Amino acid sequence: MLNLSVLLEDSARHYPERAAVVLGSQRLTYAQVNAAANQVAGLLRSRGVQPGDKVALTCPNLPYFPIVYYGILKAGAVVVPLNVLLKGREIAYHLKDSDAKAYLCFQGTPELPMGTEGFAGFQEVDGAEHFFLITADPAAASPIEGAETLGSALAGQSPLFETVQRAETDPAVILYTSGTTGQAKGAELSHSNLVLNALTCNRLFGSQPATDTHLLVLPLFHSFGSTVNMNAGFATASTLVLLPRFDAAAAVQLLQSENVTFFAGVPTMYWGLLNALGEGVDVDRIARNMRVAVSGGSSLPVEIIKAVKERFGVTILEGYGLSETSPVATFSDPDSDPRPGSIGIPIWGVEVKLIDAEWNSIDNPDEIGEIAIRGHNIMRGYYGRPEATAEVIRDGWFRTGDLARRDKDGFYYIVDRAKDMIIRGGFNVYPREIEEVLLTHEAVSLAAVIGVPHPSHGEEVKAFVILKPGASATEDEIVAWSKEQMASYKYPRIVRIVESLPMTATGKLLKRELS
Repeated sequence: MLNLSVLLEDSARHYPERAAVVLGSQRLTYAQVNAAANQVAGLLRSRGVQPGDKVALTCPNLPYFPIVYYGILKAGAVVVPLNVLLKGREIAYHLKDSDAKAYLCFQGTPELPMGTEGFAGFQEVDGAEHFFLITADPAAASPIEGAETLGSALAGQSPLFETVQRAETDPAVILYTSGTTGQAKGAELSHSNLVLNALTCNRLFGSQPATDTHLLVLPLFHSFGSTVNMNAGFATASTLVLLPRFDAAAAVQLLQSENVTFFAGVPTMYWGLLNALGEGVDVDRIARNMRVAVSGGSSLPVEIIKAVKERFGVTILEGYGLSETSPVATFSDPDSDPRPGSIGIPIWGVEVKLIDAEWNSIDNPDEIGEIAIRGHNIMRGYYGRPEATAEVIRDGWFRTGDLARRDKDGFYYIVDRAKDMIIRGGFNVYPREIEEVLLTHEAVSLAAVIGVPHPSHGEEVKAFVILKPGASATEDEIVAWSKEQMASYKYPRIVRIVESLPMTATGKLLKRELS
């Protein structure tokens, strides 16, 4: 028997007075977070939520998130974290698709009215029975007519609760895929999936009890932030400094003022940090405290690895995984020097191989194939979608849709998403490779490459670039420079200089919005 909430409970038992979460001047201890989570569990039980029921949660990086997340788990229910940017129609889809019985939603802001959208979506779903509005002030009245506040509902609930134990393979969380390439599907992850992934992370990071301070900029509704920061951090009684929405300047100030030792982010966040090191920033202080820097979510440009090492004195450790793999599947080898550009080797208890379209293994070094993964981290399946599950899981192996190569020493290197590969005139072009080259241009700060329709070549290579502050270059100049750097079938014939690039809430480039 097992419950993922043991990660919180064990740290609360051993380090009750240690700060668990920090938001501005608010600091909650492990004992306080655990007691509040017990109240949430008691509330859900009092409203008829049974073990195995699904309970959805919409909340940014606020102390409420871990409190509600672990409270749902303590009640024996399954957490369904939702993207905070979803609209009412999309929320209704997720609630219905997951068979959610209850829904807890933060009220949001006028610019991002999560509560209004959440309540609208909730009202469209017959099977969803309970809605609780999480208000910034727990004592405040509900600003939405007909919506019960969590603060009022928790009144009188006991801070004590006997956690409902579940089978190790029972579902703990349903994480919805981002939907960047199609309709979102819910990846069902078990208690053992997530506990083992969190503990394996700490083994990789060399984390010791009650010593680390994480700056949490990754959204907690996403698998990267919830596992690598929250679950792994809570397992070692780390302090989580929360930043509800990533802002590079604010993040740099917190790195400095909170003596942060652990930072995890996607490549665009590291790019933002480097560009926010202005006057008044004590870079040496940040570098003295920084123990671990982790990147995942998408491929990390080598140029950013070099720049972070130069400024912060820490080598970014790259990992790789998906929601379907809890998420970490490979990671930089802790016993050898990191290889820039590599996503590392399989983590403890996990196997990785490359396959072709027919699931045949590809064994030759440096030959490109699709990554397949098998181990304790593989999801139970897509909730309610046996056909979709069968398409991606065979004999315990999960095919990821990501293309990679493996060197002679067994280190993996992401080439690209199989769906992102460009076929120009019969030649395969990998956007990641083109982006890496563009980032070596002295004026280019960030790049995104896509394929666009072409009447004779099938597809043409198109690049969107953001220039470095103060730098100048024309689109034609970058095309000409690229022609000198890359093979004729690779270089982008079309370049567009832009001020910004579309990104998901998790900081990934949203290429489907580029055209």
